[in-house]
Amino acid sequence: MTESAASPLARLLIVDDEVAQMRALCDTLQDEGYATTGCTDAASALDLLRAKPFDLLLSDLMMPGMDGIALLRAALAIDPMLIVIIMTGEGSISSAVEAMRAGAQDYILKPFRLSAALPVISRGLSMRQLRIDNAALERRVREHSAELEAANRELDAFTRSASHDLRTPVAAVMGLSELLLLKAGPTLPADQRDWLASIHKSARHMNRLIDDLMRLSRFGGQALVPEPVDMTALAREVADERLAQEAGRDIRLAIEPLAPARADRALVRQVFVNLLSNAIKYSRDRDPACITVGCDTAGAVPAWFVKDNGVGFDMGDAARLFDAFERLHGADRFEGSGVGLTIVQRIVVRHGGRVWAEASPGQGACFHFTLASDAG
Repeated sequence: MTESAASPLARLLIVDDEVAQMRALCDTLQDEGYATTGCTDAASALDLLRAKPFDLLLSDLMMPGMDGIALLRAALAIDPMLIVIIMTGEGSISSAVEAMRAGAQDYILKPFRLSAALPVISRGLSMRQLRIDNAALERRVREHSAELEAANRELDAFTRSASHDLRTPVAAVMGLSELLLLKAGPTLPADQRDWLASIHKSARHMNRLIDDLMRLSRFGGQALVPEPVDMTALAREVADERLAQEAGRDIRLAIEPLAPARADRALVRQVFVNLLSNAIKYSRDRDPACITVGCDTAGAVPAWFVKDNGVGFDMGDAARLFDAFERLHGADRFEGSGVGLTIVQRIVVRHGGRVWAEASPGQGACFHFTLASDAG
């Protein structure tokens, strides 16, 4: 066994049962700037690999006892990042190919030619560095994902705790202001009665915000349960429920045949609830209100949509649509807190899809959404 004193660029372990050949390789590659360690049998090579790290194993294919392929497998079991290059004669290239199938990075033909071997070694070391960099990147991604999950759990816990703590004082303000309006309201001056009514209205609004905050938190972390979904039947079910709450209005709601999906039915149902509720709300001033639920199948994946003839909006504001608590229309005209579309976006994105809108002021709006190709 022989070992060079210098260790400049990379650590090479050279295994060849021919002592002269092994020493010549060690000396030659040391002169090229590598730290070389040599041995003449596989067992010694494995002992060295267990004792200290190497970047590349350069092994003869045909050796007594454990051959190069057996050494390759045992070496990779010790260090999966190790680069293995097999040395073989002209007549055993098929065995070298077999070694590459077993995990060797490349092979070098014997008799050894430096001009052919150096590029192979250089490529192998570059591949090792790439493997190390990829492993470090994957580790950082895993750590970052774990940190994000922990942060999300903490945020969810904080949201639930804060919402719970807020409910009690808000409920007290809402209840007591309502009681005062009923009991003392008729005896109060008009301006004081209006102040009290404003307090009650604000408390109710705060209560709705707390509810919406909880809903937003819930839909952000709810686990998906994919299953086949009849989107036509689901849209009809939601539409019937919503129309039953709008008795007296002239709403003409058409549901076209929709492509089926593979998705979490409960979550996609919420998408239809929110989009249809918005369509009904923002077409309140139309007589009749015309709403269509349809599906565009021309693209790679189906794109379902809900279209209305309501107030619409300026497309210059479209980027704000899906921000939490963002509203394009005043609360004095249309009720709500501005989380419905945020929930839609979260559900769609969790399904691997996207959601977007098309509209113009006074001409209605159309909201489209897709789901992942493997879920649709």
